[in-house]
Amino acid sequence: MSSTKQRYQGRLIGTALLAAVAAGVWAIATGRAPEGITRMLEPALNVLALGPERGTSQTQRRGPPGGVPSVTVSKPVTREVIEWDEYTGRLEAAATVEVRARVAGYLDGVHFKDGQIVKQGDLLYTIDPRPFERTLDQARAEVAQARTKVENSMKDVERGRPLVDRKFMSEKVFDDRENLKREAESALKVAEAKVRTAELELAFTRIATPISGRISRSLITPGNYVTGGGGAQPTLLTTIVSQNPIHLYLDISEANAIKYRRLAMGGNTSVAGQQGSTVELALPDESGYPHRGSIDFTDNRIDISTGTLRVRAIVDNAKGLFAAGMFARVRVAGTAPYRAVLLPDSVFGTDQANKFALTVTEDGTVQRRVVTLGPMAGNLRIVRSGLSADDWVIVNGLQRARPGQKAAPKREPLQVTEAPTGSKTTAAP
Repeated sequence: MSSTKQRYQGRLIGTALLAAVAAGVWAIATGRAPEGITRMLEPALNVLALGPERGTSQTQRRGPPGGVPSVTVSKPVTREVIEWDEYTGRLEAAATVEVRARVAGYLDGVHFKDGQIVKQGDLLYTIDPRPFERTLDQARAEVAQARTKVENSMKDVERGRPLVDRKFMSEKVFDDRENLKREAESALKVAEAKVRTAELELAFTRIATPISGRISRSLITPGNYVTGGGGAQPTLLTTIVSQNPIHLYLDISEANAIKYRRLAMGGNTSVAGQQGSTVELALPDESGYPHRGSIDFTDNRIDISTGTLRVRAIVDNAKGLFAAGMFARVRVAGTAPYRAVLLPDSVFGTDQANKFALTVTEDGTVQRRVVTLGPMAGNLRIVRSGLSADDWVIVNGLQRARPGQKAAPKREPLQVTEAPTGSKTTAAP
């Protein structure tokens, strides 16, 4: 029993030792172990291939003689950037028309195909014109009748004038003839107006498209009776929306609206809300922002129910890609162009309250620098504060560096896969 108990205790001790070694190895691999423990367990790390950086040689993992860790440092990239504000916009037709009948009657024909592109002036519908043709004929006959009365009354006046001079006709009778002439002339004008009205109503039996664009389906088929604009609610026949250009509407927050106004007051006219400023947009299946538009309208008040300001941009749609009702990703310039410090996201660490980066001074001392980060500019992150373009920032070997301790820096230029340093870069949150 004593030997069995000894073997059992030995197994427990061995298991505890293995667990302790594993915990130490994990702490070293994650950069959380003190330097002394790191040196003690480094042979185990080499055997298990769990060094701070796999695939590196033993000499590189150990660093230079004396126990000073080796790190790679680079200076930040500086570029001219523009920070962009992103929104969701909706595309709407610049012009929309509900086609309705202006006169009542039976629909005689439909002269388009559902959904086709129509041009201004194209014939869409015809209403049975025969009742209107008869009304026009009657009006023209009334004009002829009124014109005859005018001519007869004029002759009566001309005949009566010498008779009045010779006292063969009283002035009262002559005045009556002149009044009859004036009444006949007025009746002629009324008849002529009826002719023009009848001609107009006859023209309204041919319904043409008032704008160019894409037409919807026909809501009424031939043979149905349609009501006109003079009576009850006119019958809706179809709708037409213009295609090019197209409008883009977006709602910007009150805070951003104030920001844009302050930038505009400072002389920057490229921000949102300013007439002529540029917006960039993309459809949901597109990457980047391949399309451009320009702002042509800003509402005159903040919507108190949503706290937003409505802005409209006009976008070219010559290819017919956009359709009314589509959503689009939109971005507008949120800052003036400025020179920014940029670094990869991988160089930053996070504690409970702050973002930080590690730098190396001229004498090799590691320093912890609290930073304020901005949006991404391509593959790099904008650093608003905490670092300058002359700082040497640790970009490789962060787990081996400790603030306040020495490090052996290897200076290399920052490797980026974007446009060369100095080119203009756009940043999106």
